[in-house]
Amino acid sequence: MRIVIAGGHGQIALRLERLLAAREDEVAGIIRKAEQADDLRQAGAEPVVLDLESASVDEVAERLRGADAAVFAAGAGPGSGATRKDTVDKAAAVLFADAAVQAGVRRFVVVSSMGADPRHQGDEIFDVYLRAKGEADAYVRGLDALDWTILRPGQLTDDAGTGLVRLEARTGRGPIPRDDVAAVLAELVDTPATAGLTLELISGPAPVSVAVKSVAGN
Repeated sequence: MRIVIAGGHGQIALRLERLLAAREDEVAGIIRKAEQADDLRQAGAEPVVLDLESASVDEVAERLRGADAAVFAAGAGPGSGATRKDTVDKAAAVLFADAAVQAGVRRFVVVSSMGADPRHQGDEIFDVYLRAKGEADAYVRGLDALDWTILRPGQLTDDAGTGLVRLEARTGRGPIPRDDVAAVLAELVDTPATAGLTLELISGPAPVSVAVKSVAGN
């Protein structure tokens, strides 16, 4: 498979790139800064320098053409203000989805956030973030041209992955190592029977492959 990842230098994306490259998929990561390229190459991914905050749909679609799947793993990140929650967490996700439709890439996986909701109340930065992610998710869900799956991890940690997770429509809150999020994403990309599902993810009792198979088609 050829898989293009938006936010290719993110902590989850770099882990995902290593996993996909190890199973001999062809991986490209979209990054904003040329100086991030070496980190992607070390992960086994092709760096694609493109700023999703200023690129056009045509420009992004050109990078997606020929891909078998697209993963949106970009984010404004901690320390960013409300404006970038809107331009990255929402607008860039919408742009990437529109570009996937234009490029004919049906398989589309989104890294969202537990609690994402366009109707979420509150004025803190994290509230703005949850609304932006919720609005982006809602937009993707409305695109019939995409076989989308939305993944909403719980509290992200840098603990070593265990390979054991709980993956359901509703899990309740809990932590999840970034290693395990990447492992689940790698399985989801390769499991189109999960299309149309919005899934929450925390650490749990099931091996990743078993957890993904158990929700596939539900």
